[in-house]
Amino acid sequence: MALSIVTFLMLRGIVIYFPVRDDIGFLQFKKEYLHILPWKIAFYAHVFTIAFALIAGFTQFSNHILKSHIKLHRTMGKIYVYDVFINFIPAFIMAIYANGQMPSKIAFIILDCLWLWFTYKAVAEIKRGNVKAHKNFMIRSYALTLSAVTLRLWKPVIASLVEIDPLHLYMIISWMGFVPNLLFVEWLIRRKKKRLSTNFDVVSY
Repeated sequence: MALSIVTFLMLRGIVIYFPVRDDIGFLQFKKEYLHILPWKIAFYAHVFTIAFALIAGFTQFSNHILKSHIKLHRTMGKIYVYDVFINFIPAFIMAIYANGQMPSKIAFIILDCLWLWFTYKAVAEIKRGNVKAHKNFMIRSYALTLSAVTLRLWKPVIASLVEIDPLHLYMIISWMGFVPNLLFVEWLIRRKKKRLSTNFDVVSY
C-alpha cells in the first residue's frame, strides 16, 4: 500500500511537465541552467523516461505476477533495467548542476552510480541463477529509484523541525533522499535473511 502511494506521488510529479514546459515545478528553481542545452536535454530525457522505471520496477515486487505471469515479470524487468541504464548519463549531468553546491553534487553523483551498479548486479546475479541475490539488488535499486520522492517528503519535515536556509536544507535532503532508503532496505534484507536462517535451524533441529 505504501509503495503504491509513493509510486502515485512520483508519477503525479512527472505528468506536470507534459507538454514540455520550463516555467513550472522544479524548473522554476533552475532558470540559470535553462540555456545550457546538455542540461535541458538531460532533464527532459530523465523526466519523460523515469516513469517507465518507476512503473516497471513496481511490478517486480508483485508475487502474483512473479508466480502466474513470469513472462510479464521478465519483460517489465528488462524495461526497468534498460530505463535505468538510459537514465544514468542524464542523471549524472543533472547531478553536476545540482543545487546545494558540492555536498549536493557529490550526493547525487553517488546516488546515480549506486543506482547503476545495483541494477547491473541484479542482472548479473539472475544470469548466474542466483535468484536471492537478484531480488536483493533489485530491492536496493528500486529504493534509489524512489529517492526522488523521499527527497521531496523530507523537505517539509526538516523545514518544520528546524529553521534553516534553503541552500543548507537542500544539502541535507540531497543525502536524506536516498541514504535512509538504503539503510531501510538493508535492514529488511538482513531481517529476512535472519528469519530464514532461524526457520532453517528449527527445521534442522
